[in-house]
Amino acid sequence: MLVVSLGGSPSQRSRSGVLLALAKRWLQQHGVEVVSYQVRDFPAEDLLHARFDSPQVIDLLQHIDQADGLLIATPVYKASFSGALKTLLDLLPERALSHKVVLPMATGGSIAHMLAVDYALKPVLSALKAEEMLQGLFAEDSQIAYGEGSVQPPLAEALERRLTEALEQFHRALARRPKPLDPHLLNERLLSARWSI
Repeated sequence: MLVVSLGGSPSQRSRSGVLLALAKRWLQQHGVEVVSYQVRDFPAEDLLHARFDSPQVIDLLQHIDQADGLLIATPVYKASFSGALKTLLDLLPERALSHKVVLPMATGGSIAHMLAVDYALKPVLSALKAEEMLQGLFAEDSQIAYGEGSVQPPLAEALERRLTEALEQFHRALARRPKPLDPHLLNERLLSARWSI
């Protein structure tokens, strides 16, 4: 299984980035390959000038095309998700998330921003034809602390439990996806089948 992790924070220190890092570690421990991107990895000129032929954007598209699922996390600014993330999502083709399982996550200063996931982020992901959109996760900034050095960033106990539950649901949804049939096996079945005319 392959998952693309996409972080929407332009800041180097980011609570939404902490959520993605912890989610990546959990998925890797459960046998899932995770490829990570952050909006700050993309040249600002490519995003602002909608350069669809940007090498970094093409690389992201190729990984999304191969992926089974997408983890996406963003800080909430002014009751919506990151503008930098919106400019990147605008460069994806209309059906970029078809046949993908998507787990949206967001962080914000207070619980008042919780609805940004449902009313701002999810509609954009739906427009990209996400096949299965999970409920999503919102975390208050106060529930996430930055780790120092090699220390794992601590989450509030309630948030850690909700993140684990969301990841378990995401993992089950990934496992449910139909697996492509090996072309050699299909050819073998066709050759060994009994045909009547």
